[in-house]
Amino acid sequence: MPAASSPRRGAASPDARRPGGDPWKVDLRELGRRAGSMRDWEKTVPAQERWGIEMIAVPEGAPVELHLRLESVMEGVLVSGEVDAPVTGQCARCLEPVEDTLHLDVQELFAYEGSTTEATSEEDEVRRIDGEHLDLAPLVRDAVVLALPLSPTCTPDCSGLCVDCGQRLDDLPADHSHEVLDPRWAGLADRFTPSKEN
Repeated sequence: MPAASSPRRGAASPDARRPGGDPWKVDLRELGRRAGSMRDWEKTVPAQERWGIEMIAVPEGAPVELHLRLESVMEGVLVSGEVDAPVTGQCARCLEPVEDTLHLDVQELFAYEGSTTEATSEEDEVRRIDGEHLDLAPLVRDAVVLALPLSPTCTPDCSGLCVDCGQRLDDLPADHSHEVLDPRWAGLADRFTPSKEN
């Protein structure tokens, strides 16, 4: 006889019960409204779109790892935990590709409809629960975008590009330089340059 916790053949998966099969939405009926109820939510889900700024971002479809705890409280559901998201972009100094993983701590209260928190807060001050579902995507997107550096670098001490030849300075020898001639003296320099025929 199979264990009671084993899913029945043909039974709908938890993801199938979400609106439109959205993996970012949590069905709160599994958590309940009794204060103190908790549920761990660990999943790897694809980013819905490109999350980021011009130089660096989480690419659309990139796997985002969620290690969260959902706790039912009087006013709503408290979501806390960690998020790991891969980011790609360009170094702001030398334009080389940059790849990294963001490790973020998140904590946010999602308010129940009709709760005191929902009634006394502006629309953009608190996240709200939509019926029986909680959408985690906006929370993670906002945390990612706020954590991204405005000027990402491939290494903390990247020297950038040579202003004369455009090559990456870290790939050039230490004595790399270019002779800079003042254009005001260019005519005289040509006159006094020894001829190759001599």
